[in-house]
Amino acid sequence: MSHPDCRLNLRPLGTPRGVSSVVGPHGVGASPGDKKAKSKSVRGKKKSIFETYMSKEDVSEGLKRGTLIQGVLRINPKKFHEAFIPSPDGDRDIFIDGVVARNRALNGDLVVVKLLPEEQWKVIKPESNDKETEGTDELDLPEELCGSHLPQQSVKGYNDSPDVIIEAQFDDSDSEDGHGNTQNVLVDGVQKLSVCVHDKGKEDADAPVTKDESASMSQDTRVLSEKSLQRSAKVVYILDKKHSRAATGFLKLLADKNSELFRKYALFSPSDHRVPRIYVPLKDCPQDFVTRPKDYANTLFICRIVDWKEDSNFALGHLAKSLGQAGEIEPETEGILTEYGVDFSEFSSEVLDCLPQGLPWTIPPEEFSKRRDLRKDCIFTIDPSTARDLDDALSCKPLADGNFEVGVHIADVSYFVPEGSPLDKVAAERATSVYLVQKVVPMLPRLLCEELCSLHPMTDKLTFSVIWTLTPEGKILGEWFGRTIIRSCTKLSYEHAQSMIESPTKKIPEKELPPISPEHTSEEVHQAVLNLHGIAKELRKQRFVDGALRLDQLKLAFTLDHETGLPQGCHIYEYRDSNKLVEEFMLLANMAVAHKTYRAFPERALLRRHPPPQTKMLNDLMEFCDQMGLPMDFSSAGALNKSLTKTFGDDKYSLARKEVLTNMCSRPMQMALYFCSGTLRDQAQFRHYALNVPLYTHFTSPIRRFADVLVHRLLAATLGYRELPDLEPDALQKQADHCNDRRMASKRVQELSTGLFFAILVKESGPLESEAMVLGVLNQAFDVLVLRYGVQKRVYCNVSAHGHPGQG
Repeated sequence: MSHPDCRLNLRPLGTPRGVSSVVGPHGVGASPGDKKAKSKSVRGKKKSIFETYMSKEDVSEGLKRGTLIQGVLRINPKKFHEAFIPSPDGDRDIFIDGVVARNRALNGDLVVVKLLPEEQWKVIKPESNDKETEGTDELDLPEELCGSHLPQQSVKGYNDSPDVIIEAQFDDSDSEDGHGNTQNVLVDGVQKLSVCVHDKGKEDADAPVTKDESASMSQDTRVLSEKSLQRSAKVVYILDKKHSRAATGFLKLLADKNSELFRKYALFSPSDHRVPRIYVPLKDCPQDFVTRPKDYANTLFICRIVDWKEDSNFALGHLAKSLGQAGEIEPETEGILTEYGVDFSEFSSEVLDCLPQGLPWTIPPEEFSKRRDLRKDCIFTIDPSTARDLDDALSCKPLADGNFEVGVHIADVSYFVPEGSPLDKVAAERATSVYLVQKVVPMLPRLLCEELCSLHPMTDKLTFSVIWTLTPEGKILGEWFGRTIIRSCTKLSYEHAQSMIESPTKKIPEKELPPISPEHTSEEVHQAVLNLHGIAKELRKQRFVDGALRLDQLKLAFTLDHETGLPQGCHIYEYRDSNKLVEEFMLLANMAVAHKTYRAFPERALLRRHPPPQTKMLNDLMEFCDQMGLPMDFSSAGALNKSLTKTFGDDKYSLARKEVLTNMCSRPMQMALYFCSGTLRDQAQFRHYALNVPLYTHFTSPIRRFADVLVHRLLAATLGYRELPDLEPDALQKQADHCNDRRMASKRVQELSTGLFFAILVKESGPLESEAMVLGVLNQAFDVLVLRYGVQKRVYCNVSAHGHPGQG
């Protein structure tokens, strides 16, 4: 999990939010608070700050010739004047230095850059921390690496005396050199460190520290070998504005009361320092804002950028709405959703008209003739106890010869979502459900997610099934795919299934189990769970023997107060055998469907690939482990997995070290991506690195992922149930790209939601105490992994009064 630096401004009212030269390109226009600079640049002759974008023709020509490079822009949230795009050859990222070079592109945009001459490339000091030069602050682990079916379960351990106290003291300056009021007060012999729980940033582009660094760098340039140069570039074109252009933040009056701008505009200051400050027309602002600006000091607003001119440090925007008080859950959540472009509006009436109207809905008689009727089989669901959208059910029937017939039964969502309908369009646009700490923003209307498609017990449901004949060791003897009708006999939670696994011989009392339909007994369900568990263990063992990798990232779960919705406590999700059981069969089904559809339509399969780690970052990590004398083998996913699992003992220190190593190993990892098989020529690139398999897809969660709906349609065509969807490989690839983008956004939103709740928990009931282990050391700060919460924090060393690091 990446650190919850949510953009929370949990500061005491009335403290200044610090001026920063968010948009001060090396002295052209100093910080927005600098009146002289502002009025000069506005009144005087308009001097361009940014370069004009290249023409479309020149761009496509340059990309073809290789003189220009395209990539997705990442702005370092800790140092927002640093940005990067991935190198096309998987080597070290290309560096984009400063706001001017970024040329009005925002985080996540698909940009085209031109390399600068070599003498302007970035020099990397040998001791500089890898994370800084790569600027990857947000981890992109695919769910196959860290488990997607997570129950809530508190964690044991880590309750000894604390090393670091994370205090609920949120200051606003959170740059690497921490010119903030970072308090280092010694209390009872324990150093209290204020660890900020909000977006890193506010680093002056012209802070004294940066100057010193650049001076010392230029002297070293001659001494340093080629290896420590990082290619630098500037943005010349924005191919695709992926960033939503919306931001949450605060309104202020302009500093210069005498400028003509003062009468027309207010200044919007985004909480995300990667977004520029924005002029908004006063007519958008609350009526009494000009007369009583202080009343709005803690009001969170949403602003959308509408334009950003070449001659201005600031963008132009309009105020979309006022959200409410900063630091409160709902306004902050709405801000997060809007910033990441998540559509959380109600479904329109034309979308709802696509749903079956006569309720309660029953399965039409003709479906029974088209489907295999499995209603008599012992089929059940296993989900988190709070889940309402039940996508998948399992069955396990013992055969006379000692083998098993195992079924994975997935909600037949595509039956209810006609291709090309308004419902289909909105689902394709949302592409995924978004899970926040306190609620879900669903991809499909509630009626579908929670009623029609959800595999509730003791009701007839339409499903798409994969059924195997498996040996007890998990060897596949036969497989069948088809549309089915099931009647789940019970809804087990992970806890129920876990207790069945943990007491294989004794009967579980009825009162500890959910209701089971009269056609089946709790013994029958219990036995099925045990058989599935036995096979899953074998499947899993074999996967790791065959070279799969798992990086168990700690995930935080919260207990919420029913009345207020505020977090009361938090704990780490415990990933147990019942989760692993479900995961193994979902993986098996996804792989089976990937092979089936790819064999049938080698040009039109929608698959999921996972590229190997970034070479540059991996090499740096290997070097680090060598220096530390850690016996790590990075030659393959499987080798890495073995190195991490053959831990160095199981004492507390070793477990903490494993936690940190896992965290470090996840940095070079890349995103897993949906793609259309017809658009990628080299089949070696189809592979899934973490799972170490040649073909993989997503089939098992169509209620919450649109990719799975597309895969269902493809599988239906494979089996002759319907025509092949009318999509050329390029059009399917476009949908895959969109699914990837929305999946990324939903992951970020989830992390920010967790961060928000964690910040509020620390603020309301802090200080929380936990041991931490150092991850990396910077010039005036060090990064720690807070062990009990799996949260990463930057801790600043003592900063003396004049803003330079003291002997901390």
